[in-house]
Amino acid sequence: MATTTYDVTGILSEVETPTLVLQRRELAVSGSQVDAMERARVLAAGIPGARLSMMEGTSVAPYLGNAAEVVREINAFLGAVEGATPVDAGAGAIRTILFTDVEGSTTMTEQLGDQAARSLMREHEAIVRKELAEHNGAEIKTMGDGFMASFGSAIAALECSIALQRQFADRNASADHPIRIRIGMSAGEPIAEDDDLFGSVVNAAARIGDNARGGEIHTSDVVRQLVAGKGFEFSDLGQVSLKGFDEPQRLFEVRWTDVS
Repeated sequence: MATTTYDVTGILSEVETPTLVLQRRELAVSGSQVDAMERARVLAAGIPGARLSMMEGTSVAPYLGNAAEVVREINAFLGAVEGATPVDAGAGAIRTILFTDVEGSTTMTEQLGDQAARSLMREHEAIVRKELAEHNGAEIKTMGDGFMASFGSAIAALECSIALQRQFADRNASADHPIRIRIGMSAGEPIAEDDDLFGSVVNAAARIGDNARGGEIHTSDVVRQLVAGKGFEFSDLGQVSLKGFDEPQRLFEVRWTDVS
């Protein structure tokens, strides 16, 4: 069949339509399961702005097996494309600000070359945007190898950050080149201006992210207090000096590797 033999990788960068790539984890077509997952990653990484969704199941047909999950993924994608999650610019609005950053991105580019490194960055962008859409996060801007996002709910921000780390951990288990991200967040009342957010809460979230390592989620005490009693687990990092802040900030690491 032409669909299994025609190579489209050379023209993926020319696709201009918003694209969702769906792949079932247990599916193996004309090769191993790992090969099939890698093909899905190549497709998502090669198409500008594409999103990759890994689902459970074994069928190549989207209407067989867990069809309801397929529909949810498509609806979430369509809602994100239509801009269903605006930035709340209301005065006095409490927002949880989240920063992501790819660890070692400069070294990655030096080792792999510009084209291969950019392919990995597209894959990273697809995963982050998928999780932001699913957790009602508003993408404020990208910064080459990271994202700044805003959430109206601290719970949603934490759930998104945990989902992101699990997605990348799952992806790295079968990938030739790992993508490890660090995440930092804080909460407060940012200043909204020209589709961007400013203020001390934004600066704090960025610096908190700088304090983390790949695979870690660091957060301010404000976020921890906002989600008290909601089932999240934290490790106290103590008082940490952050660049640009006169006083040390009490930070916490969000536990996600050993909790359900």
